[in-house]
Amino acid sequence: MTYSLDSFIKDAQAALKANNNAAGREQVRVLLEKLLTNKAFVEEAVGPAAPIGARKLYEDKELGFVVLAHCNPKAHKSPPHDHGASWAVYGQAVNYTDMSEFKRLDGGDGAGDAKLEKVKSYRLEPGHAGVYDVGAIHAIDYPEGSRFVRVTGRDLDYVRRLKFDTAAGKAIPIESATAGAG
Repeated sequence: MTYSLDSFIKDAQAALKANNNAAGREQVRVLLEKLLTNKAFVEEAVGPAAPIGARKLYEDKELGFVVLAHCNPKAHKSPPHDHGASWAVYGQAVNYTDMSEFKRLDGGDGAGDAKLEKVKSYRLEPGHAGVYDVGAIHAIDYPEGSRFVRVTGRDLDYVRRLKFDTAAGKAIPIESATAGAG
């Protein structure tokens, strides 16, 4: 039987209820890789006929996690950023995404002066997923037409997050109309 979005949601709920920690998020990563083997799901969620941009496929009202489809028409390179008090699992579906992970060297955790060091770089290929835990700093770089499914611990519109200007040595709040509410 093909592994469906509904099956993924039920399994992710069970994993996160049993382990609301890094181990549970790693289980979500493994489950997302399993979901990405479902060609019909990939076609429907992020295939050529899927809407361009990011769209919510599911939001769990009890646990707060969100499943999003990202259909990217143009190449994009993000600055290093975090997801604040949320975590994220990126699952590559089409093309690839180059990921970089950073650690903060200045001992800070908020906006202001910040010094980062890149500690890891790798490519997510179709069918592979990566976990970015609470507070993890990462950057993404993908070509035109890259498509992925992302699971976040919370709706990021309601989470205070930071982006990093490495040239200026600054951590800057990510502006969101609702991020001050989280």
